[in-house]
Amino acid sequence: MKHFKLIFVLAAVIGLSACQSKVQYGDASEVETVNENFGSTDLQAISAKMVDSMLTFPPVMMLTQNDRPIIFVDSIKNKTSEHIDTESVTDSISNKLLRSGKFRFIDMTRVESVRKQLDYQNNSGMVDPTTAIQFGRQIGAQYMLYGNLSSIVKQEGSTTDVYYKMTMRLMDLETGLIEWSDEKEIRKAKTRSFLGL
Repeated sequence: MKHFKLIFVLAAVIGLSACQSKVQYGDASEVETVNENFGSTDLQAISAKMVDSMLTFPPVMMLTQNDRPIIFVDSIKNKTSEHIDTESVTDSISNKLLRSGKFRFIDMTRVESVRKQLDYQNNSGMVDPTTAIQFGRQIGAQYMLYGNLSSIVKQEGSTTDVYYKMTMRLMDLETGLIEWSDEKEIRKAKTRSFLGL
């Protein structure tokens, strides 16, 4: 009986040690190829391509030569069949453009929070009126940057082919004219082995 208990304890210890996992840091810029889905490498490639294209487009260079136009970035629309955090794509593009020093930004995602704060400052009676920020003093955006992320997925046998396309445009809000447009394409393929892995 003692032998059975000893064998059971040893089997449990071996089983627990076999189930342990190890976590380690990796390079965030390293190519990520866990699967064919949209990933961090794709996000970085799209952000870099779009920002470089926009900043080096001659008409945009003229717009930003002596001025820092005010822009708002609309959330990227996800038109793919998978869940993609397009807010991260939007944030990466916004950050890169802001860090270029060529544009100033209005964050439209925080308009409601700002409205509540201004309402509190002006109507609660708890803020010194001489320090309260007045309604109607914000500067309007001159341009809107917006885009779509779409995909086409094809599968035949053990091969899955995924094509992603990101399209972005910069619109002059006064005239409605598109001042810049570009797209970035990414193709990924996954082939399963005969073992199904």
